[in-house]
Amino acid sequence: MTITKAVLPVAGMGTRLLPATKSQPKEMLPVGYKPVVQYVVEEMIDEGVCKFLFVTGRKKRSIEDHFDDDPELEARLTEATSIGEVDYDAAGVGFYFVRQRRPLGNADAVRLAKDFVGSESFVVGFGDTIIRSSGDTGVVGRLVESHEASGAAATIAVWDVPREETRKYGVVKPADGVDTSSGSDFAIDDIVEKPDPAQAPSTLAVAARYVFTPRIFEAIEATDPGVKGELWLTDAIRILLSWGEDVRCIRLRSDEERYDIGTPLTYYRAFADHALADPENGQAFASYLRGILQSEDKG
Repeated sequence: MTITKAVLPVAGMGTRLLPATKSQPKEMLPVGYKPVVQYVVEEMIDEGVCKFLFVTGRKKRSIEDHFDDDPELEARLTEATSIGEVDYDAAGVGFYFVRQRRPLGNADAVRLAKDFVGSESFVVGFGDTIIRSSGDTGVVGRLVESHEASGAAATIAVWDVPREETRKYGVVKPADGVDTSSGSDFAIDDIVEKPDPAQAPSTLAVAARYVFTPRIFEAIEATDPGVKGELWLTDAIRILLSWGEDVRCIRLRSDEERYDIGTPLTYYRAFADHALADPENGQAFASYLRGILQSEDKG
């Protein structure tokens, strides 16, 4: 795999999770014993990514601190105690940061990565969305494989959502006659931001993982501000399509779970699923939950 750079937009305000996010980024909320954004980073490290640019904003300093070396903490740990994360230095992983001074949309956040990316293709992953996979190759690895094989300007991860939920996501329109089954990549003709369910071109929604060539920066420059005066990746991708560029999609497999840490309910689900999967404490936590549910049923 030759794509080694990733851009992680993490400047969002997290207003739907207030007051938990009043002084703490939603990307740093714990899911099990790791913050959300650490799962995103480790997912990409597993697929060969080793350089990360975080596009941060106000009150996001704790993300920078989290990925810094911490000699004082490490000195306090015994040999039998693990900090529970990848040894980033030994793995040759580098972290870089740029600040989005105003919340001008996710395309504006990606725009700030232009100098970091240079002439290379790169991954984009939202720092508030975990994708858990049990396969040998995760969705990022499959995106990169498709991207390099096809030469597409953009390759997007998508997942199937209930039609009534299309209003929450960017939704793609597959090209006529293409196979959209899990495991195959396919071309699209259009992408629409948060369509009304009755007008949605499909039920395949963007899953917060992309691979782009630097052509995306030209498309962002040509993008007009949309909702709330912000620049949106969906609109920039539509411009790529209007220029005749190839845009392709990879569908999440049935063994992959997507967790968008955007609302209290989705956060609770993510925490519960990851806590239950904890090899050390998962069984005890499951027993605890069963006890609570049985008590409620009796009551």
